[in-house]
Amino acid sequence: MKPEQYLDFEKPIVELSQRIADLEETATKKNADYSDEIAKLRGQLVDTTHRIFSNLTAWQKVQLARHPQRPVTSDYISMFVRDFLQLYGDRLYRDDPAIICGLGRIEDERVMVIGHQKGKGPREKALHNYGSPHPEGYRKAQHKMKQAEKFGLPIISFIDTPGAFPGVGAEERGIAMSIAMMLEEMSRIRVPIICVVIGEGGSGGALGIGVGDRLLMMEYAYYSVILPEGCSAILWKDPEKKVEASEALKLTSQHLYELGIIDQIIPEPLGGAHRNYKEAGENVKEAILSNLAEIKTMSVEEMLEKRYDKLRKIGVFLEGCGPVE
Repeated sequence: MKPEQYLDFEKPIVELSQRIADLEETATKKNADYSDEIAKLRGQLVDTTHRIFSNLTAWQKVQLARHPQRPVTSDYISMFVRDFLQLYGDRLYRDDPAIICGLGRIEDERVMVIGHQKGKGPREKALHNYGSPHPEGYRKAQHKMKQAEKFGLPIISFIDTPGAFPGVGAEERGIAMSIAMMLEEMSRIRVPIICVVIGEGGSGGALGIGVGDRLLMMEYAYYSVILPEGCSAILWKDPEKKVEASEALKLTSQHLYELGIIDQIIPEPLGGAHRNYKEAGENVKEAILSNLAEIKTMSVEEMLEKRYDKLRKIGVFLEGCGPVE
């Protein structure tokens, strides 16, 4: 990993990792035994990483969710979705690269996979519009979900977007309507739907493929009605208040689990998913399969009823009764 791709609060980890690498290189060149010194530094590295990642602020978790080397949807597909066949187009306007759709297998389960795709590197990110879909992206997802329903395939949704694209073209082609139709469609599709927030979960862009029987969230992802920068600009008239906004929005996996918005927190490797793709992929796959197995024990009617109840409970509040004891 390149040093410039570390976040500010990861610098102590960078320094220790570099010292270990330098010592190993010196040991090789001099044919010397520095195993004790290396073991001591590795112990310090683990302790330092534990200390830093056990005290992260909400804003630091947002930064991790946006880490340039964090696994994206295509990475998880390549790690555990076998025989993946990508499907294209909304049958109306064009194919939107910001959303990936396709058929595949997770272990023995045949599934339809749908997810935001950010891309990596400047060119690929630009191609995928940084994971911000246009209306045609949601129409494509809707069409593929209906295909999944027709053939009885569970739907796996990977959420990773700063939000739907807010440009003039997207507005002209009905971005709000396309998201609204997705919410309606996903609420009543007669196959299991598991949604996984793997990175950013920004506003309606995330919600557009985020309605399901289970909402899972990776440990250092975030899921919010608005980006911290947007919230701070509105509430404080100052985008630099993003740290305070992150805390106020209760957007971390821990906050959302306590509030009953998400169903499960998927643990990440020490130091975040970007440090160990294999472990992150195994954790996500295991969570998907275990939840899918539970949902498949229900009848379709029971599944839909529970899905509806789950949605109705989000945002429940008491009015005019004073503090809740």
